[in-house]
Amino acid sequence: MQGTISAAVCPIWYKEEFASAALKPQNLALFTATQQTTAKRTAKSVPTNPTSSAPRPRHPQAMARTKSGKTTKRSALEDVVTREYTIHLHKLVHGRSFKKRAPTAVKSVVAFAQKAMGTQDVRLDPKLNQALWTQGIKSVPHRIRVRLERKRNDEENAKEKLFTYATHVPVTSFKGLQTTVVDAE
Repeated sequence: MQGTISAAVCPIWYKEEFASAALKPQNLALFTATQQTTAKRTAKSVPTNPTSSAPRPRHPQAMARTKSGKTTKRSALEDVVTREYTIHLHKLVHGRSFKKRAPTAVKSVVAFAQKAMGTQDVRLDPKLNQALWTQGIKSVPHRIRVRLERKRNDEENAKEKLFTYATHVPVTSFKGLQTTVVDAE
């Protein structure tokens, strides 16, 4: 075993000193005090009301309130939405090696879409991929304007009901642009 001292090499005074130190009353009191604080911390993390075992909604928009105040699941029609975002790619690829910048930018756009739209299935438009790669692998555009559309998944063997389709929105300047909700076309 690594880190242990064999009985043949270990001097007698070493064994006696540590054997007696473990049995000293102040060391035992310190040991039990740390056990008690650890037990208190774990007791606080357990919910106090055992009847509320229902999982909480992850996002305020995940549940809709009715007039009676109860929450119900939203329908898929309400979940279909289109928004335009500006993604700051420069800070997302900062510090990446040159030959990994454009692939990292593509992965960052996918991660942004997953977080913003709440779907794991994200599909990129070929024009968006082309816009990310226009300046080559090394110099990714600093910002990019993206339209994210959350759509219903009509495939039979689909794992999720919804998916996100990301397209490129060409703009001349990013000054003053904010996130906007686009009307369904």
